[in-house]
Amino acid sequence: MPLRPSAITPLLPVFPFAAVILLLPFGRASEAALLVCGIAALVLFARAPAVLSRDPAAKWFLMLWLCYFTAALVSAFDAVQPGKSWSTVAALLRFAPFGCYACWVERSDLRLRALYGITGALVALWTLDAWVQAFTGYSLGGHAEALRLSGIFGADDLKLGPVLAVLSPFLLWSMRERFGRSALVAAMLALLGPILLAGERSAWLMYALVVAAFLWREARTPARFVSWLACAAVIAALAAGLAWKTSTRFEQRAQRTLAVFNDPSHGLDTALSGRMDIWRTALKMVAAHPINGVGVRGFRYAYPQFAAPGDHFVVDEACGPGEGACHPHQIVLEVLDETGAVGLALWLLGATLAVRAWKKAAPAARARAWPAAVALGVMVFPLNTHLAFYSAWWGLLFWWLLGVQCAALGGDRVETRGPVAEKEPGHGA
Repeated sequence: MPLRPSAITPLLPVFPFAAVILLLPFGRASEAALLVCGIAALVLFARAPAVLSRDPAAKWFLMLWLCYFTAALVSAFDAVQPGKSWSTVAALLRFAPFGCYACWVERSDLRLRALYGITGALVALWTLDAWVQAFTGYSLGGHAEALRLSGIFGADDLKLGPVLAVLSPFLLWSMRERFGRSALVAAMLALLGPILLAGERSAWLMYALVVAAFLWREARTPARFVSWLACAAVIAALAAGLAWKTSTRFEQRAQRTLAVFNDPSHGLDTALSGRMDIWRTALKMVAAHPINGVGVRGFRYAYPQFAAPGDHFVVDEACGPGEGACHPHQIVLEVLDETGAVGLALWLLGATLAVRAWKKAAPAARARAWPAAVALGVMVFPLNTHLAFYSAWWGLLFWWLLGVQCAALGGDRVETRGPVAEKEPGHGA
């Protein structure tokens, strides 16, 4: 039965915010949806200035944004590439009204559930599309990339694995809420194949953490959690073995990963796709600019100055003429290199504020925020490789997730219905 207009109208403010995720595969198109949200937030604030003071979620979001923004601002004063750093700082201003829009619009249970459902449906569609590409070589994004599954994002934009891994909690949550535990397991298995075949090893780790988090939420005892985790590890190993035998893409990525065991002296760098060179150069950069770094988005411009002679990222001009590696591929090194010790302290302050807000929130609010919290947790997990957090694309996804989490945690006084409110994450469902 189609929804009546009266039922759809309350959900209309959700769609611009959800459109950010819908447009992710299409380059900078998400910026259009972000602009709509930001303008709407500014209009709302102009009409009712008191809305900010009455909303703890928006105030919390702005405190976190201020940590992120101030780190970038301080780094720009003596940046190695002032134009790039200052333009990045200016661009970060757009996230403040964007996040406030999320906090004001998604605070109701009805809208939050609608957003989770829409996001989960998009992840399901992209997963199905990736399976089609795995079997036919084609997807909505075109022909598959030679070495990896690229899906809806296309062969020239290999973000399928990280995006599916980070957004997978919304699909898993939606399936568990609507159809129960069996559907949760089925969704976990459906996501596993495309994430493996996408060939992004950071995504493998992120998805493993997502699965572990959901198993912990389902398990009522530590013993059950350990047993379920062991079963998941066996299934993942069997899936990897099957992919090894049937997919040359996965076999090549796995062979590169296993190189660390075949040649301990050079295998680690091979397994990490040359990132050891990047990280060694990044540490030299930290030593030379310890206070406020080289400036946000200045890593690539400073890289040749600190790189070893013959560094292939410089020789190959990886990011452009006269430039080196595009970014450190590691969140802690990125913060230290580009914003220095001051920036790292501000990021840690933001993390502390986020954890404190989570602990202070009511159990129902933590349950509401569970998918976004898991997504954020795996996105910033420090023992992994990462995309650039001060970039326009990955940074946008980061702030989208943080806006959702703030909105969910700020909805304590909104009644939450259904299984999501029955138990806190970590205590079963």
